[in-house]
Amino acid sequence: MTFALPSPRSGGGAEPAWGSTELGDEVVIPAPEQDAVPYGTRLGQLAEELGDATAVTFVDVDGGEQTISWRQLEIRSTQLAHVFSQRGLGLGDRLAVSLPNSIEHLLSGFAGWKLGATVVPVRWDLPEWERNRLLEVLDPRLTIGTDQLELVQASATVPDTPLPEVVATRGWGVCSSGSTGTPKVILSKLPAVFLHSTNVTSMVVADFGPMERPQLVLCPAPIYHTNGFTVFRQLLSGDPVVLLERFKAPLVLDLIERHRITGFIAATPMLQRLAQVPGIEDRDLSSLAWVQQGASPLPVWLGHRWIELVGPEHFYMSYGASEGFGIVVCRGDQWLAHPGTLGRGMSGTEIAVLSESGEPLPAGEIGGIFLRTPTGPLATYVGTGVKPMDTTTDGYTSVGDLGWLDEDGFLFMADRRVDMIVTGAVNVFPAEVEAALSEHPGIADVVVVGLRDAEWGRRVHAIVQPSDPLLRAEDVTGFARERLASYKVPKTVEFVDSIPRSEAMKFNRAALVEERDGPDPESDPAGQQSGHRG
Repeated sequence: MTFALPSPRSGGGAEPAWGSTELGDEVVIPAPEQDAVPYGTRLGQLAEELGDATAVTFVDVDGGEQTISWRQLEIRSTQLAHVFSQRGLGLGDRLAVSLPNSIEHLLSGFAGWKLGATVVPVRWDLPEWERNRLLEVLDPRLTIGTDQLELVQASATVPDTPLPEVVATRGWGVCSSGSTGTPKVILSKLPAVFLHSTNVTSMVVADFGPMERPQLVLCPAPIYHTNGFTVFRQLLSGDPVVLLERFKAPLVLDLIERHRITGFIAATPMLQRLAQVPGIEDRDLSSLAWVQQGASPLPVWLGHRWIELVGPEHFYMSYGASEGFGIVVCRGDQWLAHPGTLGRGMSGTEIAVLSESGEPLPAGEIGGIFLRTPTGPLATYVGTGVKPMDTTTDGYTSVGDLGWLDEDGFLFMADRRVDMIVTGAVNVFPAEVEAALSEHPGIADVVVVGLRDAEWGRRVHAIVQPSDPLLRAEDVTGFARERLASYKVPKTVEFVDSIPRSEAMKFNRAALVEERDGPDPESDPAGQQSGHRG
């Protein structure tokens, strides 16, 4: 059964008021209307049910801990909502939250939803020029940054008078630069409502069977990234969370043991850094019921390592995008039968691999990855000059990834189309080279780019962050030759102190290329930043 959101109406009555959307999309929720509870109302319900039990344990970079109960989370977010209201935030507005992972970030998000605002986390450590450019696109009614922390803290003296029940038609948004570097906001079409019928900690894990409740979930990712933003869903589901200020691999292992964490979601580079912690095989990971990987391809060796650490039925992989046009999932036992796979479609997701002319390709042939669901994309773009989603006439959508299907319908990923390096008239996928080199015990991190070359057009260049100070370029290329075809082996190797990754473990491939090549007179997209995969 489904229902469409009602037309906007003024708030304060017995029924919640629904914020309007200027983009004009009708939103359909696959559930009875009585099943849907506004986020602000849901938090109040949890405060009544769970009271003074701990909702959030916040862990700073030094390992210090601070807790807040469900009751405090409700009271403090209501107080903050009153302050935001005084600053002009209301139904249908956008709230930009540009804060590091913190209890204040969570309070700001819930406060925004209590007023019917669309909540959009913004990377807090952007250069001022880039942050301003992004905020110009977002056009928020209110921005809460690190310079407004005193405002958040001072709200503790404001009365926590209950607010009218309201709902933002568009619950949230995610900021992205995509593959072009053009700032855009991916705005969800879904309203800020909690559905009792889908009350699970992780939709991916629950797709394979029921989950015990409650879970105690670790959040190592920044909230401005899709993986980190799931902390709100977990709290709304009634699961307490342990929120890290910043990812630190040894600290994550300490917290798993200390708090008996039951599950977490992590990007591939996080899982690699955890796997490289000396003595990880001797740590007590027995409390982990699930570990979910997402956001970038998983090297085969790393998949095997995590399955050894937690067991195949406790390791899960997911592939999708913030645009919400489909999701592909896999559990460890399936992955072992199809090493390297992303999995198969979940929740009605259909997969197609298409040629450049749009024709379906047979199993084993690389083409564009396209997904389709019965609802279509659950988000739209906001931004100037933003390229629309690549969608076929029959409703399949792509964010520019390349891959193939095997005979059993399992999907595999080659790389991003814009990242592909054409060298000597052959195609090299940086992700494949990075996956091979990442297995070297002396390499802590690696990025592969294509640099201009008089002979090859573009040469394969490896930027290496060594963990072994004695590592040499010939060690890197020799290791690659044992695992890759000769034309994929890096022709040049560069050592750096660290790869410039964000807290979400992303990096700007285009910037790395330009630092070494200078501006490309032909605006060659090879090596640009990967798009927003969730």
